Amino acid sequence: MSDLFDHADEKKPKAVKKPSAKGKTAKSPKAPKAPPPSGTAKTKNKAVKGYSAKDIEVLEGLEPVRRRPGMYIGGTDERALHHLAAEIIDNSMDEAVAGHANRIDIHLAEDQTLSVSDNGRGIPTDSHPKFKGISALEVILTTLHSGGKFSGDSYETSGGLHGVGLSVVNALSDHLKIEVARDKKLWSQSYERGHPQGPLKKEGSVNNRRGTTIIFHPDAKIFGTRTHFRPATLYRMARSKAYLFRGVEIRWSCDPKLISA
Repeated sequence: MSDLFDHADEKKPKAVKKPSAKGKTAKSPKAPKAPPPSGTAKTKNKAVKGYSAKDIEVLEGLEPVRRRPGMYIGGTDERALHHLAAEIIDNSMDEAVAGHANRIDIHLAEDQTLSVSDNGRGIPTDSHPKFKGISALEVILTTLHSGGKFSGDSYETSGGLHGVGLSVVNALSDHLKIEVARDKKLWSQSYERGHPQGPLKKEGSVNNRRGTTIIFHPDAKIFGTRTHFRPATLYRMARSKAYLFRGVEIRWSCDPKLISA
């Protein structure tokens, strides 16, 4: 038995380290420490903050249009810009097709302000039954999916974005002014980036005028400073509308400087 224990306790000879080329003992390099997984700190912070009802953001009014214009007009390029003009012209065309207008005037100013005017019935200016103290005109300009083209009672046929077009144009313009001649009275209201700058104002009486005039300037914060209306594009747009319905006269004009440029 003693031999057995003597054998178990017997120490093994230590391995002799080979000297390096300089005569010093070589040390094996230490393996680098693995970096912590990316985003670990952020993940921990998010976990600490949590996710609750207060993190749910609700966009009201026309803010969704300004945040995501591409959802409504397909982008913010030149084509999308001209889509704004088409929406306003289509509204006037709907009045003409319904038999309430026979003339549409379109004018492009040097500063890229576009005005579209018709001699139709004019947007209603009385108070809306569902919005106490707010005119139907303001509701149409500030509320998505509002208008007279859903039931078919006011328009049998219509073009553009039903109940969206005018409010989208208002949201994407740095300033917009609307004038309505209705029941021998002239009304006006101004907006900036979709927000009314005052209540609907009665300008006075008019005997030989009726219809709606919309004057707007696209917002450079949305479309940039290099995206502009092109007179030739607007002219072709107006001409094509006239071809579609011969009962309406469309008058197109623009500042001469835009053509010479």
